[in-house]
Amino acid sequence: MKKVLIADDEEAGRILIKEYLSDFPDLVLLAEVNNGVDAITEINRFKPDLVFLDIQMPGKTGFEVLGYLEEIPQIIFSTAYDQYAIQAFEVHAVDYLLKPYTRDRFKKAIERLESGSKDVGALAESVIMEREDYPERVLVQQNKKLITIAVTDIIWIEAYGDYSKLHTSATTFVSNYGISGLEEKLNPKTFLRVHRSSIINLEKVKELHKYGKSYDVTMENSDIVRVSRGYLDAIKKLML
Repeated sequence: MKKVLIADDEEAGRILIKEYLSDFPDLVLLAEVNNGVDAITEINRFKPDLVFLDIQMPGKTGFEVLGYLEEIPQIIFSTAYDQYAIQAFEVHAVDYLLKPYTRDRFKKAIERLESGSKDVGALAESVIMEREDYPERVLVQQNKKLITIAVTDIIWIEAYGDYSKLHTSATTFVSNYGISGLEEKLNPKTFLRVHRSSIINLEKVKELHKYGKSYDVTMENSDIVRVSRGYLDAIKKLML
């Protein structure tokens, strides 16, 4: 059984999807919404497996909605506008239904749920990280799920090859962004690069200790982060 949610600002569009869904008893409709803001709320509430997502909706576009989700479900875009198709498939959405579509075309989209790619994480991540202001949440991997965590929960960030490890009080997550990419996106008033492999959250610093000609920073979770000589000036400014 898959839990389904419909987000479409047109009532006719929602009715059509519900009619076609009746052919698939394993797809159970949990909720339907008619705007982007409610889509965010209800998707985060119900955690559906599959969302039929319109693109141009009041409040938030379908693409913007992805940037606010706690977990990223399978997405089938359903829209009257064909100009977004390339963007959708570049990030491997399950399918892109161009209105008006037939029952047979709908069936093909459902068939792709298992055979097609399920990863829309790249799009969600780009939406989160490309906002004009600093992001409040970042996309991370948890087991086989993509979820978002609050930036304020990050204690420190560790380079992990082309990726980054985000250390929180509860656990450690992996971000697809490299450490330099995160440094560019996060608020520099809160997040300070102290090593080529480390960024600390200044609000999570517990203690600062002299170590030879450099410093060790003890974080809120008791992790110790070494400050490299190349970043000493940044630390010294904090002690003024």
